[in-house]
Amino acid sequence: MEALLLSIGVVALAEIGDKTQLLALLLAARFRKPLPIIAGIVCATLINHGLAGFFGAWITSVVSPEVMRWALGLSFIGMAAWTMIPDRIEDEEARVAQQLGVFGATLLSFFLAEMGDKTQIATVALAAHYAAPLWVIAGTTLGMLVADVPAVLAGERFAGRISMRLVHTVAAGIFALMGLLTLLKVESLWS
Repeated sequence: MEALLLSIGVVALAEIGDKTQLLALLLAARFRKPLPIIAGIVCATLINHGLAGFFGAWITSVVSPEVMRWALGLSFIGMAAWTMIPDRIEDEEARVAQQLGVFGATLLSFFLAEMGDKTQIATVALAAHYAAPLWVIAGTTLGMLVADVPAVLAGERFAGRISMRLVHTVAAGIFALMGLLTLLKVESLWS
């Protein structure tokens, strides 16, 4: 349960102000069809984070626990720093969205935008840390939806009312804490 809840919280916070949330705003403003946009986000995230989660679980079988602990700890600390750097939408991703239907544009745009993104890397790290890829994938997917669905439904008005700096600072703090706890060999936040 910890893997699910932490994955939801960390990804939801990391996603606020991220380029995929901005992409959700762009798609919502352009197409004004929230259901196919949300469906595209769900499918793209499940595919992308599914691959990342299973990779994270697999990597623990080929890397020693001590090396994995250091790699994960340093990865979480790196994620903390990366979270403080705001994203913006690439013009190319916006053009792709115009050439396909609403669902297809969202699916393709979100899948490509998530490749190598901080939430994908976080999914790999969380799955490796918890060795529970299904819970992590469910959590990171729900975390994406927690951040992106309101952006789709409420548009730019919603995003303008949130302090991006505060949200990014909280997400960075959680990643940094996870990194330190991993390096210090703390097995669970709740024990």
